[in-house]
Amino acid sequence: MTIVVGYVPTKEGRAALRRAVQECLARGIGLVVVNTVRPGKSFDAEASSSFDEELRSLSGQLAAAGLTHEIRESSTTGDAAEDLIAVADELNAEAIVIGLRRRTPVGKLILGSNAQKILLDASCPVLAVKAGPEG
Repeated sequence: MTIVVGYVPTKEGRAALRRAVQECLARGIGLVVVNTVRPGKSFDAEASSSFDEELRSLSGQLAAAGLTHEIRESSTTGDAAEDLIAVADELNAEAIVIGLRRRTPVGKLILGSNAQKILLDASCPVLAVKAGPEG
């Protein structure tokens, strides 16, 4: 069995990852990290290089913790929620872990809610994690 976590280089993404690692170690199962970053205006070549380095470092940290893991790139569908659900279904995941951030009602209306889609459409349990004050 495995746990799937959606990861972006934000305090919410890091909080989700920390919790997913805790769950995997407690349950003695593997972790699949799905990189759900979407390149865009605020994601230039420098940010992309920095994020790639962060993913390499992350892989080393997970291996050092003795955690069986895999890091996957999100597909080209453009929908992070669909990507996470598809990976979880493919692997018959025990759970999906996601990070949550506060959004305004207008932000939810315009941009939709990946978290809501995952919570409602996933066929396995979903653990939603808020970032603490430490990030």
